[in-house]
Amino acid sequence: MGTWADGIAGDFSDLPSLGVVAKIAVRLAMAALLGGAVGFERRWSDKPAGLRTHMLVALGSALFVLVPQQAGLTGSDLSRVIQGIVSGIGFIGAGSILKLTDRAEVKGLTTAAGLWLTCAIGVAVGLGREGSAVLGTVLTLLILTLVHRVSVRLGGDRDSLE
Repeated sequence: MGTWADGIAGDFSDLPSLGVVAKIAVRLAMAALLGGAVGFERRWSDKPAGLRTHMLVALGSALFVLVPQQAGLTGSDLSRVIQGIVSGIGFIGAGSILKLTDRAEVKGLTTAAGLWLTCAIGVAVGLGREGSAVLGTVLTLLILTLVHRVSVRLGGDRDSLE
């Protein structure tokens, strides 16, 4: 019979070496940082879902992908996990969309889309596709900043359903 220390060590058997710990830590930190970049822009634009929300969405998405990978799930099993993540983020996004009753106006669509995209960034990092995640983050920030400015200058931002 093992000691209590053996039991605790067994609970951490998914982290068999310092290399694995470092790899997971880097991926999770990167997901949080990339999500934070999108969240910072949202907070800077005074939108309801900001820095912490986007960081948590990206981190959670990465973790939801990392753990099944570590457990040895196959590609089709991992595909079902990703489908669940995408469905789940839909509920969070839906919660950020408001229809104002006194006017035919909807607010929060851009925030919901940003959360959805932040989830995709987290999934990419969790899958070890850090380059794709960085590129996705850069394009997201360009759309949220430059495209918005151009749209406003061209006669109003019809997409101000933020």
